[in-house]
Amino acid sequence: MKAQPDTSASEDFGSDFKKALDDGWLPIREVARQTGVNAITLRAWERRYGLIVPQRTPKGHRLFSAEHVQRILTILTWLNRGVAVSQVKQLLDAPQATAEVVENDWHRLRQTLMQAVTQLAERTLDDTVNQTMALYPPRTLCEQLLLPLLADLEQRWQGQFGAQMERVFFYSWLRSKFGARIYHNNRQLRTSPLLLINHSDLPLEPHLWLTAWLISSADCPVEVFDWPLPVGELALAVEHLQARGVLLYSSKAMNLPQLTKTLNGVNGPKIIVGPTVCIHHAELSAKTSVIADLSLAEDPLSAHQDLVQRGLI
Repeated sequence: MKAQPDTSASEDFGSDFKKALDDGWLPIREVARQTGVNAITLRAWERRYGLIVPQRTPKGHRLFSAEHVQRILTILTWLNRGVAVSQVKQLLDAPQATAEVVENDWHRLRQTLMQAVTQLAERTLDDTVNQTMALYPPRTLCEQLLLPLLADLEQRWQGQFGAQMERVFFYSWLRSKFGARIYHNNRQLRTSPLLLINHSDLPLEPHLWLTAWLISSADCPVEVFDWPLPVGELALAVEHLQARGVLLYSSKAMNLPQLTKTLNGVNGPKIIVGPTVCIHHAELSAKTSVIADLSLAEDPLSAHQDLVQRGLI
């Protein structure tokens, strides 16, 4: 069944806006929900590149059709193939150009960020990520830029002199950057949060913060506990926060008997995320049939997808 647009605030925009919704046009917030491209990015695509040209009400409010939504999904396809957003319009307008080799913009961006990390150049790092955040949806940015960058950095840091210095610099920046975004989003939202816990005893887990950012970008409040909780206190935290669910992230082996005790008394959906899922695949898979509402995900992208499918975000 097709989701109906949210018209709860349509009275604020006047009768023309409400009539357009009744005629099947979609407001920008509904298009963002359907496509995963937030309103800020949609406006940037319109202003800077003319990728999407919505209709406007007499008061200037943007309205989108089903064809606009399909065009946005096509744009995402090109972005995920490595095409720079500045090059997408010519591919949409001239199908014969699709056979041409297109420069992979993601590779260039990764190299820029890699160099910024190696030089401890925080301003370059921050400015580059800010620019990409304005032009690309969070999931695309995570899949095409941030996760590959982390993989490249981990490979660079194997036996490299100065590796710990670069790692601490980058992880600290990443936590501050996405922590600030999450804090800002939380201030705008009033619904129950999803509780994310670093369950690995390793500080500054970057994939945990990317997971939290993806969830927060879907207009879901997020509470991040960057340290494990003792047995019994997780259930207490869920109760106090009235959390809609719990996500445990770990990049290393877990104490499985202790995990069962930790989750005891925790009501609601639970998800275990990270390399620990691969390490304990057989044992954790067996626990999903024993522990109610438990699911597994290996990385931020699959965790995000699982939460979407379960209706938690």
